[in-house]
Amino acid sequence: MSVDVLFVTPPSKDHVYQNLSSEFSAIEPPVWSMLCATYIRNQGYSVAILDAEADHMSYGQCAGAIEEHDPILTVFVIYGHQPSASTQCMPAGNEVCSMLNPQLKTIVMGTHASALPEKTMLEEPYDFVCEGEGPYTILSLLQCIRAGGVDLHKVPGLWYRVYPDGEMGLATTGMAQNIQNLDMELPEQAWDLINIRKYRAHNWHCFPDSIRTPYASIQTSLGCPYKCSFCCINAPFGGSGIRYWKPSTVVKQMEMLHTKYGVTNIKIPDEMFILNETHVTEICDLIIEHKLKLNIWAYGRIDTVKPKYLEKLKKAGFNWLALGIESGSKHVRDGSDKGKFKDNDIYHICDKIKKHGINIIANYIFGLPDDTHDSMQETLDMARAINAEWANFYCAMAYPGSPLFDDAVKNGPSLPSNHIGYSQHSYETYPLATNHLTATEVLQFRDNAFMKYFTDPMYLKMMQEKFGSSVVDGIKEMTKIELKRELLGA
Repeated sequence: MSVDVLFVTPPSKDHVYQNLSSEFSAIEPPVWSMLCATYIRNQGYSVAILDAEADHMSYGQCAGAIEEHDPILTVFVIYGHQPSASTQCMPAGNEVCSMLNPQLKTIVMGTHASALPEKTMLEEPYDFVCEGEGPYTILSLLQCIRAGGVDLHKVPGLWYRVYPDGEMGLATTGMAQNIQNLDMELPEQAWDLINIRKYRAHNWHCFPDSIRTPYASIQTSLGCPYKCSFCCINAPFGGSGIRYWKPSTVVKQMEMLHTKYGVTNIKIPDEMFILNETHVTEICDLIIEHKLKLNIWAYGRIDTVKPKYLEKLKKAGFNWLALGIESGSKHVRDGSDKGKFKDNDIYHICDKIKKHGINIIANYIFGLPDDTHDSMQETLDMARAINAEWANFYCAMAYPGSPLFDDAVKNGPSLPSNHIGYSQHSYETYPLATNHLTATEVLQFRDNAFMKYFTDPMYLKMMQEKFGSSVVDGIKEMTKIELKRELLGA
């Protein structure tokens, strides 16, 4: 049966994560598809969501499923599993779209598409590209197609092809306006359009428990007020800034998920959840008031985590906080516009978080522009001293939409030759060279740092005491998986 709009997540995780995808990585609910689906459905149109990641589909199976839905408009929603990961997921969308009947109308939206709409229009097989966050563009384009497709110039946030004098050209209507009243226009995610039990939390999120499903991801804000040089998260929003849903809107969804579907594992994917004290504390108060027993993780920054509300976060079920520490060198942090906090602030806040019984996911980046071998070693030394319950080690990437990308295009260094090269865990990964180090040196250091951290006896002892033998055994199994790297000749 035909639907008006089909929102598609193409299958990319196996290519992006190599062998880590089979057991250790999460399977994330398609938050943006669910938000846009709510908006379009509330305007009176039929919608469906096809999540080829959760359904473990091949490219061909995904294309076949799209054609079975016979949508008036197919929307490829490409954001990825990390805030900056849209680019690495573009190849999967390309493969699937190239297999479709050309009579089907297709549009791509996401961070990469908004950052490079013209380039996307020229290089990718979609009929249209969305520049902006999406809902207004999708609705207007659907209405235009249903009316015969003659008024594309009236669709906000749209890029499309034109053929004056028989030669192909591109036209754009400029970025669409952002949604201002989130509670009225996007009051909830379309939970009924997905099977919540197909989604899986990160392995660390459920320590020491092994029950990782069902799993939900709930947005409580859009955008970020910061301008870190390595981040592209604000590309779909036209710049920095943040908008919030009311705490009551957020917790209403949490309560429904908990009572109707038995969800306890929840991710808050906001780029910066721990920021607005009123927003954070009111959400915590409502969770506590409704007596919801949840296991939540969310993002914060060293300079936004305030000790005075850590107790309330823990009581509300925030058992994990992800902190963007990035570098152990203040000089390197300052050069990437990552706050003005000092090393002693980092240790102090991490210590406070741990003392309140909250676990830390510490995020580090090797290869920021000012990095040297010594400064990267400072970062690894800091990571081992903090001894967080989990750590993510990344290479600096010049993601499209980030200031690092703009600088690299103007001045070098070299960028990845293909989209999958932006993936942190892929075979083709190609990190940014620094002012002092090659891409190969950065990647080699990162991969060695990962092994040193997760095989460190002090770390394993802490994890044994905190979570038990089964968790430690799982970590040891993870470190047996060797990522193949083209750049390293392996």
